[in-house]
Amino acid sequence: MTQKPTGGQRPRSRTGRLAARARSLPPWSLLLAATLSCGLAGGAYGAVRTPQYTATGYVVAVPVDGSDPAAALGFAQAYGRVATQLAVLGDARARAGVPVAVLRASVRTATSPDAPMVAVSATSARPGLAADMANAVSLALTRHAEGARDSTHVGLVRFAEAARPAEPSSPGPALTGLVGAGAGGLLGGLALLVRPRRDPGAPAAAPVPAPSQAPVQATAQAAPAPAAVATGQP
Repeated sequence: MTQKPTGGQRPRSRTGRLAARARSLPPWSLLLAATLSCGLAGGAYGAVRTPQYTATGYVVAVPVDGSDPAAALGFAQAYGRVATQLAVLGDARARAGVPVAVLRASVRTATSPDAPMVAVSATSARPGLAADMANAVSLALTRHAEGARDSTHVGLVRFAEAARPAEPSSPGPALTGLVGAGAGGLLGGLALLVRPRRDPGAPAAAPVPAPSQAPVQATAQAAPAPAAVATGQP
């Protein structure tokens, strides 16, 4: 009778061969493969991603009615925080031509601890729309500051309008590829650190013999002949 390998043994043998081949590769091959694959993935992401453009306008806080110049710095910080609130964005919606939700997601402000200036930036896939949103929010902010001028004694003046950006602010394929390659090299290095190492002084494991394929022959044993019983006459 011939013994055939079952269907469950073949996948295990193939997996074992693949694992043996992977262990036989030099350690630096894992690092190289991770760096190249992640670098290509990062470059592809930068190539297919829609470029984003950022436009920035500036407003400056000025003291009025003989108020303390140091107060303008504090109010500039305050106006920088309220520039992205609903009251200001609601007034800028009509001039920008986009909903308030788009303005809230696209507009960012920044202030300086040394100068009473507020930077209003807007990001969009269209450079013209980015400039329109930044200018609309800057104008709405100066109007709100003008309404509170009698109580704050500080006004906001547009220092520089946002210009139409000529180049995208989002990273290109070269930069995203470098970032991906760096991340892949880091992951590959971590994989090498946690990779199990084999002791060079340990003896190699003996191979497991394969099951015999020779037919099993049954040997028949002959039963001994019964001894003759002599019968005597009386």
